[in-house]
Amino acid sequence: MTILDTQGVTYPAGFRAAAANCGFRTGRDDLALVVSDAPASVAGAFTTNRFCAAPVLLCKEHLAGGRARAFLCNSGNANAATGDAGYRAAEACVNALASSLSCAAAEVFMCSTGKIGIPFPAERVTNATEALVAALSPDGGTKAAQAILTTDTCVKQRAVEIAVDGKRVRIGGMAKGSGMIMPNMATMLAFITTDAAIESAHLQRLLSRAVAVSFNRVTVDGDTSTNDTVLVMANGASGARITAQNEAAFYAALEAVCIELARMLAIDGEGATKFVTVRVEGCRTVADADAIARTVANSPLVKTALYGSSPNWGRVAAAAGRAGVAFDQYTMDISFNGILTMEKGMPRAFDKAGLLNAFKQHDLEITIVLRDGNANATVWTCDLSHKYVDINVDYN
Repeated sequence: MTILDTQGVTYPAGFRAAAANCGFRTGRDDLALVVSDAPASVAGAFTTNRFCAAPVLLCKEHLAGGRARAFLCNSGNANAATGDAGYRAAEACVNALASSLSCAAAEVFMCSTGKIGIPFPAERVTNATEALVAALSPDGGTKAAQAILTTDTCVKQRAVEIAVDGKRVRIGGMAKGSGMIMPNMATMLAFITTDAAIESAHLQRLLSRAVAVSFNRVTVDGDTSTNDTVLVMANGASGARITAQNEAAFYAALEAVCIELARMLAIDGEGATKFVTVRVEGCRTVADADAIARTVANSPLVKTALYGSSPNWGRVAAAAGRAGVAFDQYTMDISFNGILTMEKGMPRAFDKAGLLNAFKQHDLEITIVLRDGNANATVWTCDLSHKYVDINVDYN
C-alpha cells in the first residue's frame, strides 16, 4: 500500500471540491465544500465535550439518516456557545447548500472551526454557496484542504489506492488541527472520502475502529475541542462493494489514511519543534497502556523537557506513576530512541552524548516497558514551546 501525500478528498472517483472566501478570514479562502456526485453512505465521530458546537449537533442529527451528498466547512468562526441562533444559522447554511445541490438538507453535513462565542452570520455562507457549487472540480481537493485551516502551518491530506475483488478502490482524506487537541472519539476536523460501496452501519463500525487507533491516539495540549468531527462518505463509484468477507484490505487502507492524518496533527502542533511517539508495552490491558502513554504525553514537565532537549527520564517515570494504573515500579524500563536510561525502576549507565543527540532530532520515541502483561498502546504528541504560549495568547 502506497500513501500519497499530494492527494486528498477528490482522489476517489465521483468526488469534487471547491473553496471560497466568505468573509470570516482576510486574504484567504475560509469556506470548503466536498461533494459526492451520487448519494453516499456516511459515518461520523464527534467530540465528547458537552459544550459542543451547533454544527456538531446538526451533524449528529443528519447522521441518523445514513446518507450524504456534501461536507461543508468554514474556518474563522466555530459557531460554538451561540445558542439557538447558532443552530438556526447552521441550518440556514445547510438548507442553502442543499438547494444549490438539489438534494435533501439531511444529506448536507456542516462543520465549523475558529473562535468560540462569536455570533455566526449565516448570510456570509449562504451568499457564497452558489458560487462555491459552480467552482466544484475534481482538482479542488487541495484548495478545500487549505480553506479549513486555522493555526495550522501546512495542508494535511493523504490518499491511498487498493484492489478489492479485482476493482480499484481509492480512499482520500483531509484534516485540520494543531491546537486544542486531545480527542475522545474524534479529533478536530477530518473529512474522508472513498469510492467503495459500503452500508452506512458497516462503515460506521470500521470508522470507529480506525478512529480508536488514529485520531484518538493524538494529543497536542490535553484539551478537547468543542467542534471535533470526523466524517466519511462512501459513494460506490468504483463498483467494489465492501462486505464482512472482504473488508480487511479496505479497513487497512482506511486505518492507514486516518493514522497518517492523525500523525500530521501532532507534527503540526502549535509551536511544536518535535514529533514525539510515546509507546507503552507490557501492560495488563490496552486501557492501562493508553492511560500511561497519554499521561506522559500530556505532562507539561515532560513536554518542556522535550522542547529543551533535556533527557530527563525522571519526569517520564513520575508521569507514568501518576497515571492511575497499578504496577510495580521496579518492573519499568524507559528508553529514548532505543537508548535505555532506566531499567527495572533504576537508573542505568548510558551513552550521554548519544542520548543528547537523540533529543536534538525532530522525531523522538519514548518507550516505556512494564512486565505485567501483553497489552500495548501508542500516543502521538509534540513538545511544548514558548511559541505555543504566544499563539494562544494572541488567539482571542
